[in-house]
Amino acid sequence: MNKKLSTGAITGIVITAVVVVLALMGVGTYNSLAKADQNVDAKWSQVENVMQRRYDLIPNLVSAVKGSMKQEQKVFGAIADARSSYTKANTTKEKANANAKLNSSVGTLITVIKEDYPDLKSNAQVQTLMTQLEGSENRIAVERKRYNEAVESYNQSVVTFPKNMFANAMGMGKKDYFKADANAAKAPTVDLDTDSGK
Repeated sequence: MNKKLSTGAITGIVITAVVVVLALMGVGTYNSLAKADQNVDAKWSQVENVMQRRYDLIPNLVSAVKGSMKQEQKVFGAIADARSSYTKANTTKEKANANAKLNSSVGTLITVIKEDYPDLKSNAQVQTLMTQLEGSENRIAVERKRYNEAVESYNQSVVTFPKNMFANAMGMGKKDYFKADANAAKAPTVDLDTDSGK
């Protein structure tokens, strides 16, 4: 009887040890996935931050040039539509698509200023706003890259074994990358040459 009791006790200890190890692995996996998820959210927040900066600059540029460009109402309408789409976008994909539309419409405005309105191009206020928009575009590109790197790291975690089992059980699926809109290849060339002598 003592032999059976000790075998039962050993079996109980082994089972308890396995359960404890699995629980610790689960907690560790959950914590690492939760941190990766938070990192992705933080990177996306920064993308939105720099897109918001650009979004806020656009009305200033439009106001600075609108009076001199009355015949360009189509350009201003496209910018207003793009800003509206950006405001209404909620998901990463919607924001990316709205961002592409905004890029295109602002790029068109800057191209029109450069090509058709040399006096506006040489205006110090317009030049400053155009330079700030260019800086915003650069910041957006950098933050998009950082976001996509965080998404890549997170997605690698949720698809590799054994984390994928925990991720599926906890409802932590893959995240979407910030991809360029299909029409991005058709975007106009934007030349922000600040040399007004040209």
